[in-house]
Amino acid sequence: MFRELRRKKQALSKENCAAVLNRGTSGVLALAGDDDYPYAVPISYVYDGEKLYFHCAKSGHKLDAIRRNPKASFCVIDQDQIVPEEYTTYFRSVIVFGKIRILKDDGEKRSAIEKLALKYAPDDTMESRQEAIEKEWNPLCTLEMVPEHISGKEAIELIKREK
Repeated sequence: MFRELRRKKQALSKENCAAVLNRGTSGVLALAGDDDYPYAVPISYVYDGEKLYFHCAKSGHKLDAIRRNPKASFCVIDQDQIVPEEYTTYFRSVIVFGKIRILKDDGEKRSAIEKLALKYAPDDTMESRQEAIEKEWNPLCTLEMVPEHISGKEAIELIKREK
């Protein structure tokens, strides 16, 4: 169902894909948008080793697209070093394909937003994080993406450098 990488030598291992997802702070979520146009939006996220979580407002293009079609892809760029003398970039990225859903259950929503808060404010106190969550709870929407396929790729130059 999902295409294999053409350049298999450049494929990232499952562990390296997870490392990229854990290191990243933002990515691009791609959905089937209005009038069959792709809708790709930069968004912050957290990866818990099994699922991706996002937060957003309770209405808008993103949610309309998800309600119509839950299939999504999410891309995280880990490295993009321009090398002008070689007319290339030394890149590393991961793409996740899966289905995304709007979390309705308060417990699931709370768990997702706590993971996000911990990722983006790891040095804050638990009390302060909880206070911030409570303050923004009513207008908050959380999303969960369950990966069906994860693939990563890096520039051949990075692979050679690691050996």
